[in-house]
Amino acid sequence: MSQTTPIKRPSVFGGAMIIAGTAVGAGMFSIPIVTSGVWFSGSTLMLVYTWFCMFMSGLMLLEANLNYPVGSSFHTMVKSLLGNIWNSINGLSVAFVLYILTYAYISAGGSIISHTLTSVFSINQTMAGLLFAILVAFIVWLSTKAVDRINTILIGGMVITFVFSVSDMFVQVQPEILFNRNESNAEYLPYALAAFPYLLASFGYHGNIPGLAKYYHQDAKSVVRSLLIGTLIALVIYLLWQYVIQGNIPRSGFKQVIAEGGNIGNLLAQLDNGVVTPLVKQLLNAFSYMALASSFLGVSLGLLDYIADFFKFEDTPAGRTKSALVTFVPPTVAALLFPDGFLYAIGFAGLAATIWAVIVPAMLARASRKKFPQATYHAPGGNVMVYFVILFGLINIVAHVASTLNLLPVYE
Repeated sequence: MSQTTPIKRPSVFGGAMIIAGTAVGAGMFSIPIVTSGVWFSGSTLMLVYTWFCMFMSGLMLLEANLNYPVGSSFHTMVKSLLGNIWNSINGLSVAFVLYILTYAYISAGGSIISHTLTSVFSINQTMAGLLFAILVAFIVWLSTKAVDRINTILIGGMVITFVFSVSDMFVQVQPEILFNRNESNAEYLPYALAAFPYLLASFGYHGNIPGLAKYYHQDAKSVVRSLLIGTLIALVIYLLWQYVIQGNIPRSGFKQVIAEGGNIGNLLAQLDNGVVTPLVKQLLNAFSYMALASSFLGVSLGLLDYIADFFKFEDTPAGRTKSALVTFVPPTVAALLFPDGFLYAIGFAGLAATIWAVIVPAMLARASRKKFPQATYHAPGGNVMVYFVILFGLINIVAHVASTLNLLPVYE
Protein backbone atom coordinates (compact mmCIF):
# COMPACT_ATOMS: atom_id res chain seq x y z
CA MET A 1 0.00 0.00 0.00
CA SER A 2 1.57 3.28 -1.14
CA GLN A 3 1.73 6.28 1.12
CA THR A 4 1.50 9.86 -0.06
CA THR A 5 4.48 11.94 1.02
CA PRO A 6 3.22 15.10 2.75
CA ILE A 7 4.07 18.33 0.97
CA LYS A 8 6.76 20.26 2.78
CA ARG A 9 5.68 23.89 2.72
CA PRO A 10 8.11 26.80 3.12
CA SER A 11 8.25 28.77 6.35
CA VAL A 12 5.49 31.34 6.89
CA PHE A 13 8.23 33.74 8.01
CA GLY A 14 9.72 33.79 4.51
CA GLY A 15 6.40 34.77 2.94
CA ALA A 16 5.94 37.46 5.56
CA MET A 17 9.35 38.87 4.63
CA ILE A 18 8.31 39.10 0.97
CA ILE A 19 5.13 40.97 1.97
CA ALA A 20 6.85 43.29 4.45
CA GLY A 21 9.73 43.89 2.04
CA THR A 22 7.34 44.78 -0.78
CA ALA A 23 5.25 47.12 1.37
CA VAL A 24 8.03 48.96 3.24
CA GLY A 25 9.87 50.90 0.58
CA ALA A 26 11.80 54.12 0.49
CA GLY A 27 8.41 55.83 0.23
CA MET A 28 7.97 55.50 3.99
CA PHE A 29 10.05 58.65 4.32
CA SER A 30 7.20 60.57 2.73
CA ILE A 31 4.61 59.41 5.31
CA PRO A 32 5.51 61.91 8.08
CA ILE A 33 5.51 64.69 5.49
CA VAL A 34 2.14 63.92 3.84
CA THR A 35 0.52 63.39 7.27
CA SER A 36 1.99 66.53 8.84
CA GLY A 37 -1.40 68.19 8.41
CA VAL A 38 -3.27 65.59 10.49
CA TRP A 39 -0.25 65.03 12.78
CA PHE A 40 0.46 62.01 15.00
CA SER A 41 -2.91 61.05 16.50
CA GLY A 42 -4.76 61.50 13.23
CA SER A 43 -2.10 59.72 11.15
CA THR A 44 -2.10 56.77 13.58
CA LEU A 45 -5.85 56.27 13.07
CA MET A 46 -5.45 56.64 9.29
CA LEU A 47 -2.57 54.15 9.14
CA VAL A 48 -4.48 51.53 11.14
CA TYR A 49 -7.61 52.05 8.99
CA THR A 50 -5.57 51.79 5.78
CA TRP A 51 -3.70 48.69 7.02
CA PHE A 52 -6.97 46.95 7.92
CA CYS A 53 -8.61 47.67 4.54
CA MET A 54 -5.52 46.67 2.57
CA PHE A 55 -5.12 43.47 4.60
CA MET A 56 -8.77 42.57 4.03
CA SER A 57 -8.55 43.29 0.30
CA GLY A 58 -5.53 40.97 0.20
CA LEU A 59 -7.56 38.18 1.83
CA MET A 60 -10.36 38.75 -0.70
CA LEU A 61 -7.90 38.44 -3.55
CA LEU A 62 -6.56 35.23 -2.01
CA GLU A 63 -10.10 33.86 -1.71
CA ALA A 64 -10.67 34.27 -5.44
CA ASN A 65 -7.19 33.04 -6.38
CA LEU A 66 -7.54 29.72 -4.54
CA ASN A 67 -10.41 28.74 -6.85
CA TYR A 68 -8.10 28.68 -9.87
CA PRO A 69 -5.13 26.54 -10.97
CA VAL A 70 -1.76 27.11 -9.30
CA GLY A 71 0.04 30.05 -10.89
CA SER A 72 -3.13 31.87 -11.99
CA SER A 73 -2.81 35.62 -11.53
CA PHE A 74 -5.07 38.64 -12.08
CA HIS A 75 -5.55 38.04 -15.81
CA THR A 76 -7.13 34.61 -15.33
CA MET A 77 -9.24 35.51 -12.29
CA VAL A 78 -10.66 38.82 -13.48
CA LYS A 79 -11.49 37.51 -16.95
CA SER A 80 -13.34 34.54 -15.47
CA LEU A 81 -15.20 36.34 -12.68
CA LEU A 82 -15.74 39.92 -13.92
CA GLY A 83 -15.61 39.65 -17.71
CA ASN A 84 -13.51 41.13 -20.50
CA ILE A 85 -14.20 44.83 -19.81
CA TRP A 86 -13.08 44.66 -16.19
CA ASN A 87 -10.21 42.40 -17.23
CA SER A 88 -8.97 45.07 -19.63
CA ILE A 89 -9.34 47.83 -17.01
CA ASN A 90 -7.63 45.75 -14.35
CA GLY A 91 -4.93 44.50 -16.71
CA LEU A 92 -3.99 48.04 -17.67
CA SER A 93 -3.98 49.05 -13.97
CA VAL A 94 -1.80 46.13 -12.86
CA ALA A 95 0.66 46.46 -15.73
CA PHE A 96 0.84 50.25 -15.33
CA VAL A 97 1.45 50.18 -11.57
CA LEU A 98 3.96 47.33 -11.54
CA TYR A 99 5.86 48.57 -14.60
CA ILE A 100 5.91 52.16 -13.35
CA LEU A 101 7.14 51.04 -9.91
CA THR A 102 9.80 48.79 -11.46
CA TYR A 103 10.94 51.76 -13.55
CA ALA A 104 10.89 53.99 -10.46
CA TYR A 105 13.03 51.56 -8.44
CA ILE A 106 15.58 51.18 -11.25
CA SER A 107 15.76 54.96 -11.53
CA ALA A 108 16.10 55.48 -7.76
CA GLY A 109 18.50 52.54 -7.38
CA GLY A 110 20.79 53.94 -10.06
CA SER A 111 20.79 57.31 -8.35
CA ILE A 112 21.55 55.84 -4.91
CA ILE A 113 24.30 53.49 -6.12
CA SER A 114 25.95 56.22 -8.18
CA HIS A 115 25.85 58.63 -5.24
CA THR A 116 27.12 56.04 -2.73
CA LEU A 117 30.04 54.83 -4.84
CA THR A 118 31.23 58.30 -5.86
CA SER A 119 33.90 58.31 -3.15
CA VAL A 120 35.21 54.88 -4.25
CA PHE A 121 35.07 55.08 -8.05
CA SER A 122 33.11 57.02 -10.62
CA ILE A 123 30.00 55.39 -12.10
CA ASN A 124 27.23 57.30 -13.79
CA GLN A 125 23.60 56.90 -12.79
CA THR A 126 22.60 55.23 -16.07
CA MET A 127 25.18 52.45 -15.78
CA ALA A 128 24.44 51.98 -12.06
CA GLY A 129 20.72 51.61 -12.83
CA LEU A 130 21.44 49.03 -15.54
CA LEU A 131 23.64 46.94 -13.23
CA PHE A 132 21.03 47.18 -10.45
CA ALA A 133 18.26 46.02 -12.79
CA ILE A 134 20.35 43.07 -14.05
CA LEU A 135 21.11 41.94 -10.48
CA VAL A 136 17.47 42.09 -9.36
CA ALA A 137 16.29 40.44 -12.58
CA PHE A 138 18.66 37.53 -11.95
CA ILE A 139 17.40 37.03 -8.38
CA VAL A 140 13.73 37.18 -9.47
CA TRP A 141 14.47 34.84 -12.40
CA LEU A 142 15.93 32.23 -10.03
CA SER A 143 12.75 31.67 -8.00
CA THR A 144 10.33 32.98 -5.40
CA LYS A 145 12.49 31.17 -2.85
CA ALA A 146 15.50 33.29 -3.86
CA VAL A 147 13.47 36.47 -3.32
CA ASP A 148 12.31 35.01 0.03
CA ARG A 149 15.92 34.47 1.15
CA ILE A 150 17.25 37.83 -0.04
CA ASN A 151 14.28 39.74 1.38
CA THR A 152 14.70 37.98 4.73
CA ILE A 153 18.30 39.26 4.84
CA LEU A 154 17.23 42.75 3.73
CA ILE A 155 14.39 42.95 6.26
CA GLY A 156 16.80 41.79 8.98
CA GLY A 157 19.19 44.57 7.97
CA MET A 158 16.32 47.06 7.83
CA VAL A 159 15.20 46.13 11.35
CA ILE A 160 18.75 46.44 12.72
CA THR A 161 19.46 49.80 11.07
CA PHE A 162 15.97 51.06 11.92
CA VAL A 163 16.25 50.13 15.61
CA PHE A 164 19.72 51.66 15.98
CA SER A 165 18.80 54.81 14.05
CA VAL A 166 15.59 55.54 15.96
CA SER A 167 16.71 54.44 19.44
CA ASP A 168 18.29 57.80 20.26
CA MET A 169 15.38 59.73 18.76
CA PHE A 170 12.89 57.47 20.58
CA VAL A 171 13.99 58.61 24.03
CA GLN A 172 14.10 62.24 22.94
CA VAL A 173 10.44 62.35 21.84
CA GLN A 174 8.67 65.30 23.47
CA PRO A 175 4.94 64.97 24.26
CA GLU A 176 4.46 68.69 23.57
CA ILE A 177 5.69 68.17 20.01
CA LEU A 178 4.10 64.73 19.49
CA PHE A 179 0.63 65.99 20.42
CA ASN A 180 1.20 69.55 19.12
CA ARG A 181 0.26 71.13 22.45
CA ASN A 182 1.98 74.44 21.67
CA GLU A 183 -0.20 75.23 18.65
CA SER A 184 -3.56 76.59 19.67
CA ASN A 185 -6.59 76.39 17.36
CA ALA A 186 -4.77 73.96 15.05
CA GLU A 187 -6.81 72.32 12.29
CA TYR A 188 -6.21 68.67 11.37
CA LEU A 189 -9.26 67.09 9.71
CA PRO A 190 -9.21 69.20 6.49
CA TYR A 191 -5.81 67.69 5.59
CA ALA A 192 -6.78 64.04 6.05
CA LEU A 193 -8.18 63.26 2.60
CA ALA A 194 -5.05 64.34 0.70
CA ALA A 195 -2.89 61.88 2.68
CA PHE A 196 -4.91 58.71 2.00
CA PRO A 197 -3.47 57.78 -1.44
CA TYR A 198 0.08 57.90 -0.05
CA LEU A 199 -0.85 55.63 2.85
CA LEU A 200 -2.57 53.18 0.48
CA ALA A 201 0.60 53.00 -1.62
CA SER A 202 2.56 52.20 1.56
CA PHE A 203 0.64 48.92 1.97
CA GLY A 204 0.86 47.73 -1.62
CA TYR A 205 1.72 44.03 -1.77
CA HIS A 206 -1.19 42.48 -3.69
CA GLY A 207 0.84 41.58 -6.76
CA ASN A 208 2.61 38.93 -4.67
CA ILE A 209 -0.49 37.02 -3.51
CA PRO A 210 -0.81 34.67 -6.53
CA GLY A 211 2.90 33.89 -6.23
CA LEU A 212 2.56 33.14 -2.51
CA ALA A 213 -0.46 30.88 -3.12
CA LYS A 214 1.73 28.92 -5.54
CA TYR A 215 4.72 29.03 -3.15
CA TYR A 216 2.65 27.53 -0.32
CA HIS A 217 0.93 24.96 -2.57
CA GLN A 218 -2.50 26.61 -2.21
CA ASP A 219 -2.45 26.34 1.59
CA ALA A 220 -4.71 29.23 2.62
CA LYS A 221 -3.66 29.21 6.27
CA SER A 222 0.03 29.71 5.43
CA VAL A 223 -0.69 32.56 3.01
CA VAL A 224 -3.05 34.31 5.47
CA ARG A 225 -0.43 34.12 8.22
CA SER A 226 2.21 35.50 5.87
CA LEU A 227 -0.06 38.40 4.93
CA LEU A 228 -0.95 39.15 8.53
CA ILE A 229 2.62 39.04 9.86
CA GLY A 230 4.08 40.88 6.87
CA THR A 231 1.55 43.71 6.89
CA LEU A 232 1.74 44.07 10.68
CA ILE A 233 5.54 44.41 10.45
CA ALA A 234 4.97 47.22 7.95
CA LEU A 235 2.38 48.89 10.19
CA VAL A 236 4.61 48.74 13.28
CA ILE A 237 7.56 50.21 11.36
CA TYR A 238 5.39 53.06 10.07
CA LEU A 239 3.93 53.83 13.52
CA LEU A 240 7.36 53.82 15.18
CA TRP A 241 8.70 56.05 12.41
CA GLN A 242 5.82 58.48 12.86
CA TYR A 243 6.42 58.50 16.61
CA VAL A 244 10.12 59.40 16.43
CA ILE A 245 9.82 61.89 13.55
CA GLN A 246 6.67 63.74 14.64
CA GLY A 247 7.83 63.58 18.25
CA ASN A 248 11.09 65.38 17.46
CA ILE A 249 10.22 67.80 14.66
CA PRO A 250 7.54 70.43 15.48
CA ARG A 251 4.56 70.49 13.14
CA SER A 252 5.55 73.96 11.98
CA GLY A 253 8.96 72.59 10.97
CA PHE A 254 7.34 70.50 8.25
CA LYS A 255 6.36 73.66 6.40
CA GLN A 256 10.05 74.19 5.65
CA VAL A 257 10.51 70.51 4.73
CA ILE A 258 7.62 70.74 2.24
CA ALA A 259 8.84 74.09 0.87
CA GLU A 260 12.29 72.59 0.20
CA GLY A 261 10.90 69.68 -1.78
CA GLY A 262 9.94 67.08 0.83
CA ASN A 263 12.85 64.70 0.22
CA ILE A 264 14.62 62.60 2.85
CA GLY A 265 17.52 65.08 2.94
CA ASN A 266 15.13 67.90 3.80
CA LEU A 267 13.57 65.74 6.52
CA LEU A 268 16.94 64.83 8.03
CA ALA A 269 18.00 68.47 7.93
CA GLN A 270 15.19 69.25 10.39
CA LEU A 271 16.60 66.62 12.75
CA ASP A 272 20.10 68.13 12.77
CA ASN A 273 19.53 70.28 15.86
CA GLY A 274 21.24 67.91 18.26
CA VAL A 275 18.88 65.01 17.51
CA VAL A 276 20.61 63.17 14.69
CA THR A 277 24.30 62.28 14.70
CA PRO A 278 26.32 61.53 11.52
CA LEU A 279 26.12 57.81 12.44
CA VAL A 280 22.32 57.93 12.65
CA LYS A 281 22.23 59.63 9.25
CA GLN A 282 24.32 56.81 7.77
CA LEU A 283 22.06 54.21 9.38
CA LEU A 284 18.94 55.90 7.97
CA ASN A 285 20.56 55.98 4.54
CA ALA A 286 21.42 52.27 4.82
CA PHE A 287 17.81 51.58 5.84
CA SER A 288 16.49 53.47 2.81
CA TYR A 289 18.82 51.50 0.48
CA MET A 290 17.61 48.16 1.83
CA ALA A 291 13.98 49.29 1.81
CA LEU A 292 14.34 50.27 -1.84
CA ALA A 293 15.97 46.94 -2.78
CA SER A 294 13.41 44.79 -0.93
CA SER A 295 10.48 46.68 -2.49
CA PHE A 296 12.06 46.37 -5.93
CA LEU A 297 12.39 42.60 -5.49
CA GLY A 298 8.81 42.20 -4.29
CA VAL A 299 7.22 44.42 -6.94
CA SER A 300 9.17 42.90 -9.84
CA LEU A 301 8.37 39.37 -8.59
CA GLY A 302 4.67 40.26 -8.64
CA LEU A 303 5.03 41.66 -12.16
CA LEU A 304 6.86 38.53 -13.35
CA ASP A 305 4.07 36.30 -11.98
CA TYR A 306 1.48 38.46 -13.76
CA ILE A 307 3.42 38.36 -17.04
CA ALA A 308 3.84 34.57 -16.80
CA ASP A 309 0.09 34.15 -16.29
CA PHE A 310 -0.86 36.62 -19.03
CA PHE A 311 1.38 35.05 -21.70
CA LYS A 312 1.07 31.51 -20.27
CA PHE A 313 4.85 31.15 -19.97
CA GLU A 314 5.82 27.89 -18.27
CA ASP A 315 7.59 27.77 -14.90
CA THR A 316 10.79 26.41 -16.46
CA PRO A 317 14.18 28.12 -16.91
CA ALA A 318 13.23 28.98 -20.52
CA GLY A 319 9.74 30.16 -19.51
CA ARG A 320 11.06 32.27 -16.61
CA THR A 321 13.64 33.79 -18.95
CA LYS A 322 10.85 34.94 -21.28
CA SER A 323 8.90 36.30 -18.28
CA ALA A 324 11.99 38.09 -16.95
CA LEU A 325 12.73 39.72 -20.31
CA VAL A 326 9.16 41.03 -20.67
CA THR A 327 9.23 42.14 -17.02
CA PHE A 328 12.55 43.99 -16.95
CA VAL A 329 13.49 45.16 -20.45
CA PRO A 330 10.77 47.86 -20.94
CA PRO A 331 11.22 49.62 -17.54
CA THR A 332 15.02 49.31 -17.75
CA VAL A 333 15.08 50.97 -21.17
CA ALA A 334 12.78 53.70 -19.82
CA ALA A 335 15.07 54.21 -16.82
CA LEU A 336 18.10 54.50 -19.10
CA LEU A 337 16.35 57.08 -21.28
CA PHE A 338 14.67 59.00 -18.41
CA PRO A 339 16.82 58.39 -15.31
CA ASP A 340 15.28 61.08 -13.07
CA GLY A 341 11.62 60.11 -13.05
CA PHE A 342 11.31 58.45 -9.62
CA LEU A 343 8.98 60.95 -7.94
CA TYR A 344 6.85 61.48 -11.06
CA ALA A 345 6.47 57.71 -11.51
CA ILE A 346 5.38 57.11 -7.89
CA GLY A 347 2.83 59.92 -8.17
CA PHE A 348 1.17 58.43 -11.26
CA ALA A 349 0.80 54.96 -9.72
CA GLY A 350 -1.71 55.86 -6.96
CA LEU A 351 -5.02 55.89 -8.80
CA ALA A 352 -4.34 52.68 -10.76
CA ALA A 353 -3.23 50.91 -7.55
CA THR A 354 -6.57 51.75 -5.94
CA ILE A 355 -8.40 49.94 -8.73
CA TRP A 356 -6.47 46.65 -8.75
CA ALA A 357 -5.42 46.45 -5.10
CA VAL A 358 -8.72 47.52 -3.47
CA ILE A 359 -11.77 47.72 -5.74
CA VAL A 360 -11.11 44.67 -7.93
CA PRO A 361 -10.17 42.25 -5.08
CA ALA A 362 -13.47 43.11 -3.31
CA MET A 363 -15.43 42.56 -6.53
CA LEU A 364 -13.57 39.29 -7.17
CA ALA A 365 -14.47 37.97 -3.72
CA ARG A 366 -18.14 38.83 -4.22
CA ALA A 367 -18.25 37.20 -7.67
CA SER A 368 -16.24 34.16 -6.58
CA ARG A 369 -18.71 33.40 -3.75
CA LYS A 370 -21.47 33.16 -6.32
CA LYS A 371 -19.49 31.06 -8.79
CA PHE A 372 -17.78 28.80 -6.22
CA PRO A 373 -20.25 28.40 -3.31
CA GLN A 374 -18.41 25.30 -2.07
CA ALA A 375 -15.01 27.05 -1.80
CA THR A 376 -13.01 26.04 1.27
CA TYR A 377 -11.68 29.53 2.09
CA HIS A 378 -13.67 32.75 2.53
CA ALA A 379 -12.27 36.10 3.65
CA PRO A 380 -13.94 37.14 6.93
CA GLY A 381 -16.71 39.72 7.20
CA GLY A 382 -19.05 38.54 4.46
CA ASN A 383 -20.52 41.01 1.97
CA VAL A 384 -20.50 43.81 4.57
CA MET A 385 -16.70 43.72 4.53
CA VAL A 386 -16.69 43.67 0.72
CA TYR A 387 -18.60 46.97 0.62
CA PHE A 388 -16.48 48.36 3.48
CA VAL A 389 -13.35 47.81 1.39
CA ILE A 390 -14.96 49.19 -1.78
CA LEU A 391 -15.89 52.35 0.17
CA PHE A 392 -12.23 52.69 1.20
CA GLY A 393 -11.25 52.45 -2.45
CA LEU A 394 -13.78 55.08 -3.49
CA ILE A 395 -12.50 57.44 -0.78
CA ASN A 396 -8.99 57.08 -2.20
CA ILE A 397 -10.15 57.65 -5.77
CA VAL A 398 -11.98 60.84 -4.75
CA ALA A 399 -8.93 61.98 -2.77
CA HIS A 400 -6.55 61.29 -5.66
CA VAL A 401 -8.68 63.04 -8.29
CA ALA A 402 -9.42 66.02 -6.03
CA SER A 403 -5.73 66.31 -5.10
CA THR A 404 -4.69 66.20 -8.77
CA LEU A 405 -7.14 69.02 -9.53
CA ASN A 406 -5.81 71.01 -6.52
CA LEU A 407 -9.21 70.93 -4.83
CA LEU A 408 -7.94 69.75 -1.44
CA PRO A 409 -6.30 71.85 1.28
CA VAL A 410 -2.62 70.98 1.68
CA TYR A 411 -0.56 71.69 4.80
CA GLU A 412 2.27 73.97 3.72
